Amino acid sequence: MRLEKGRPNGIMAKQKAEASTTPLQRDLARRILEHLRDQSAPVGSRVSAPELAGIFKVSRSPVAGALGLLVEKGVLAPTGTRRLQVARDLAGANLDDIAPVSETEELYARVMRDRARGELPQEVSENELMPRYGVSRGVVRKLMMRFAAEGLAERLQGHGWRFAPSLDTAGTLKASYEFRLIVECGAFRTPGYRADGLRIEQLRAAHRRVMSMGRGVIGAAEWFHVNSSFHETLAGFSGNPFLTATVQHQNNLRRMWEAAIYSHLSVERIRVSCEEHLAILAAVEEGNLEWAESLMREHLKKAGRL
Repeated sequence: MRLEKGRPNGIMAKQKAEASTTPLQRDLARRILEHLRDQSAPVGSRVSAPELAGIFKVSRSPVAGALGLLVEKGVLAPTGTRRLQVARDLAGANLDDIAPVSETEELYARVMRDRARGELPQEVSENELMPRYGVSRGVVRKLMMRFAAEGLAERLQGHGWRFAPSLDTAGTLKASYEFRLIVECGAFRTPGYRADGLRIEQLRAAHRRVMSMGRGVIGAAEWFHVNSSFHETLAGFSGNPFLTATVQHQNNLRRMWEAAIYSHLSVERIRVSCEEHLAILAAVEEGNLEWAESLMREHLKKAGRL
């Protein structure tokens, strides 16, 4: 088959498109893909670049590049109004086939685990991180800026960084769960508590996917996302932004700790946690907030072994 001069075939065009994207755009493509799947976004649902930029705390430019890559992969498609929509069912999709985890994402997970295990001190310098992980200062800086955007680190004067306090002792972990009992259970008693049926169904689908696939397939980051989304969403139904922000902050503190303990969680423990979450969602959906609060209280006590 002859090709017109200067016009690559489909495979060459796709390779050229991927090569033109930046590491940030490729990382964002993976994270957007995970977000759409976790939201159980149906085929035809609209995808908003400004909304995604807000969720991932980046400018619209890298989001546009990431969305372009997902269009090339057939995940998204343009509409007649020049907007983008989901073009395929993502419920059972293999994300690694569509957008493999990048080296940057693997480095992010490695630093997370090292910090959670105490192999990295709370304060580190870029000069220390560069040889440890074999990367340039630019890569280290972008990585730490991502930690900072997620509330997991702050920049010090010069080239230093301080990680946020983690739940690395029995005392801090116990205190965290005691605090969450007050905040998350109290959220159900706010006058403006309003549940979103669509969001409940999305959370339910995400938990069922975890239960069907098991710990061997679901990674630490994905389980954390499903778990934290459940707690943040229920707090968000209160309509009180301060409650939501408080739960988000607690989740950020838990992120590193859970990255370290995930390998020790049994399939049974994750299954039980999912079942408890589903029972709470059912109570909220039925409008029985008193029962939902009671179930949440027992769930948090069991999780924190209080």
